[in-house]
Amino acid sequence: MRPYFSVRAPHGGPQAIALVLHGGRERSDAPVRANQLAVVRMAPFAAGLARAGRGRGLAVARMRYLLRGWNGTAQAPVADVRWVLDELATQFPDVPVALVGHSMGGRAAIYAADHPSVRAVVGLAPWIEPNDPYRPVTGCDVLVVHGEADRITSPKASAAWTRQATTVAASAAYVSVRGDGHAMLRRARLWHELTADYVVAKMLGDPAGGTGVVAKVLAGEPSLVV
Repeated sequence: MRPYFSVRAPHGGPQAIALVLHGGRERSDAPVRANQLAVVRMAPFAAGLARAGRGRGLAVARMRYLLRGWNGTAQAPVADVRWVLDELATQFPDVPVALVGHSMGGRAAIYAADHPSVRAVVGLAPWIEPNDPYRPVTGCDVLVVHGEADRITSPKASAAWTRQATTVAASAAYVSVRGDGHAMLRRARLWHELTADYVVAKMLGDPAGGTGVVAKVLAGEPSLVV
């Protein structure tokens, strides 16, 4: 079996691709279904990316892992992400990719960031463990966004990992969202716009954006509270 993925590409072919990665569980051999909350949660992010990239050459790809779990050393979703990246590279040669991942998807994005196509990584409330690597993001632009009230994944771990990433990444910034938790619902519009504006700016060289936060990130501020 192969993971499911779909691509919404602009007319004339993409100049860049945003690959959206959903969350999962620490351990589970159950298959991923399209109606599961972790998958559905990323639909507004994909839609926001498509709107922001309309007319600018941004394709938006979504995928589903084969299994719901990370499953320890198996790191199950990482192989799925790499397979989709290979497929995208075949369909759209030399087109750079931004990985946009929530929770376990953020962790998978970090592990897969050393794929030759990847130029940027956006981690949304990513699941970070102390020994997770940072060197895969070498040369990438990195944005990590975490709700300060998250009780599922650790904002402290995300901030610490981002500080490590600054030593190898082309750029790396950490944004703390006041009052929001793991589901990214309380200030959903901020999460969606920040993600889309950052991807468009970094992948397509277009600094326009509605949040105002992206302008500070692009100006080089490594840590922000919004």
